[in-house]
Amino acid sequence: MEIVKIPLTIERQGGKELWGRVEFNDNLITDFAETVAELEAKIKGLLWDFEELAPEQVEFTYQYDIYALFQKFDFLKISTVAEHAGMNPGLLRQYVSGAKSPSQDQAKKIERMLHKLAAELQEAIIVTS
Repeated sequence: MEIVKIPLTIERQGGKELWGRVEFNDNLITDFAETVAELEAKIKGLLWDFEELAPEQVEFTYQYDIYALFQKFDFLKISTVAEHAGMNPGLLRQYVSGAKSPSQDQAKKIERMLHKLAAELQEAIIVTS
């Protein structure tokens, strides 16, 4: 069974619903859900319905807006991420809440910081006494 990697874009639209979209065989498939996990399952179901692509064959690569990113990785503290990125925590909270939208430069700044933090975590070694 061949695994198909498909980019899944996840964004908040309006309230707290998450909207997802994928393109497969020149078809745009969209749906919405309350959580990322529910959205993934619904999109996989639609890929099966319209493209006969079995859910176990699908592996998503993810693209998030700021709200969806902090919903998926809810263990991240907004104020700590903002501090590491050299941003005002209140501004990042406004991005996450949807009150404001980040510029492309601000979004990339946040993305670079998250990747840096992830690299640091990947290098961490836990020892026992």
